[in-house]
Amino acid sequence: MITVNPELLNLKAGQKVLDLGCGEGRHAIHLMITDPVDVYGFDLNLNDVRTAKEKAAPFGETADARGRLLLGVGNGLQLPFADATFDVVICSEVLEHIPDYQGVLKEIDRILKPGGIFAATVPAFFPEWICWQLSDAYHQVEGGHIRIFREKQLRSQIEFLGHRYFARHKAHALHSPYWWLKCLLWGRDEARLVRAYHRFLVWDLMEKPRLTRWMEKLLNPLLGKSIALYFVKPEGVLYASRAGDSELDVPENKRSQEIAA
Repeated sequence: MITVNPELLNLKAGQKVLDLGCGEGRHAIHLMITDPVDVYGFDLNLNDVRTAKEKAAPFGETADARGRLLLGVGNGLQLPFADATFDVVICSEVLEHIPDYQGVLKEIDRILKPGGIFAATVPAFFPEWICWQLSDAYHQVEGGHIRIFREKQLRSQIEFLGHRYFARHKAHALHSPYWWLKCLLWGRDEARLVRAYHRFLVWDLMEKPRLTRWMEKLLNPLLGKSIALYFVKPEGVLYASRAGDSELDVPENKRSQEIAA
């Protein structure tokens, strides 16, 4: 189950793609299978990276993959890559976990090539807000969500770096009720309702019936669990933050200053 739409990444053979905060590798492995690109999956959690390696191994062994995958452990605030290394950067369901997420956005800007695409996804405000109302433990567990993003807030902060927004969508509407149930019955994952809904989601993921695909498409604008935003880093233009705006905590009407390269 992926959140980013690969069709919006404009992937070309031989490009380098970074899946920052790759977790167990859902986006990284998907792109390795489907596109002739070099995918780098990096995460701070060593156990998740090991799991991603295990999941990716069968595809490499059978030569089913079109691309190549490199996995590693790394801090999103200090990535071991030179400036302008990647053609595409994905950061999916990560920024809501990180105290200094503005620093991560700056690091993404540093390693993304001019003309490169940045795809960011975070939990959508309304479904996430309901989760927070139903359970304190949901957002207080170690490594949990520490903020709820508003779409305009995140978009303006990425645009402030000079990136040009070009697309958005919501995803996983059918998953929102599942998380509401989990929050309502927190710590009771064996509860009948939670287990039944989980079985439904697994069935939907594996079978992809037309009815539920249409249901999710119709419900996504309101109930989509995640919001995905897409940006392109302009070519031939340098962007400089104004002094005092280093934390990107800026109102929407302030934008980065363009300086002719």
